[in-house]
Amino acid sequence: MVKMAIITSYLGQTKDRFHFYNQDIDLESKFKLMNQIEGYSGVELIYPYEVPEPEVLRTMLSNHALEISAINVNIKAEPEFRNGGLTTNVKAVREKAVSFIKKAKDYAAAAGADKVTVCPLADGYEFAFQYDYAQSWKYLIETLGEAGDYRKEIPLFVEYKPSETRGHCFLDTAAKTLLLLKDIGNDAMGVTLDFGHSIYGKENPAEALSLLSQSPFKYYVHINDNDGQWDWDYFVGTKHYLEYVEFLYYLNKFGYEGYLTSDTSPTRWDIRKTFEANSRMTSRIWNVVCKVDRTEIDRLIASGDYLETWKLVEGTFFA
Repeated sequence: MVKMAIITSYLGQTKDRFHFYNQDIDLESKFKLMNQIEGYSGVELIYPYEVPEPEVLRTMLSNHALEISAINVNIKAEPEFRNGGLTTNVKAVREKAVSFIKKAKDYAAAAGADKVTVCPLADGYEFAFQYDYAQSWKYLIETLGEAGDYRKEIPLFVEYKPSETRGHCFLDTAAKTLLLLKDIGNDAMGVTLDFGHSIYGKENPAEALSLLSQSPFKYYVHINDNDGQWDWDYFVGTKHYLEYVEFLYYLNKFGYEGYLTSDTSPTRWDIRKTFEANSRMTSRIWNVVCKVDRTEIDRLIASGDYLETWKLVEGTFFA
């Protein structure tokens, strides 16, 4: 059975440039809401802004029969990080960003989490001649390398995204993120693959996943959907159904046993129903890909006759 989690910040109040959505509620109330949403057993929490003391969190999780899918460390919200936390020329700011990640690992260990994920959205650029790209890459190796080496028993997963909050993020593709990890040389690190970031970045998520699966690095998954023009965080299957099917097919084929964490923003739609749509669609597809004859799919793909492959896809995934 597929395991599913929710990034808990989406269970409360969210906002865009113009509007606030839903109510601002505390973490206990979010966990109570989680217990009303079918299909979920995990939570991804934002450090340091959303978490209580580790022992308090452990009790809350136990009371609500939940577990941690990941601790997500935010290194973009502090004023010092506006121009990049990991790649700024200001050493003290780089050190602060690294310390945030290290403290998140300390917190994860104390709270019972098995990973920390970070998305360095403030590290990037907008204009030509704005940054020294080679030096910025060296800073990424230095800072994320130091953070990854700390408490290796709590792996650090690096999430990539084409843009936001910067016009162009330094880590914008699966391939570039893998290259960074290879330059760092720490096999205990990993990549967080967000389906929507991959779509928005003009990747094929299944291909990006396949690339990660052939590397020595672990991977962790966020699910959502968008129109390919922006990271709207819609619920799954609404814009890229067949790409999502293929993505889950390869997750199953490669033996992924981790959480599929909903990085989905309800905004105008009912919170409970939005996340249940994610779990319902994902579980239905997962149940099909568990039963499909992978040997036959592999044979058809290898044959090169796509119309024959399409007949199987049509009959299996559009039935």
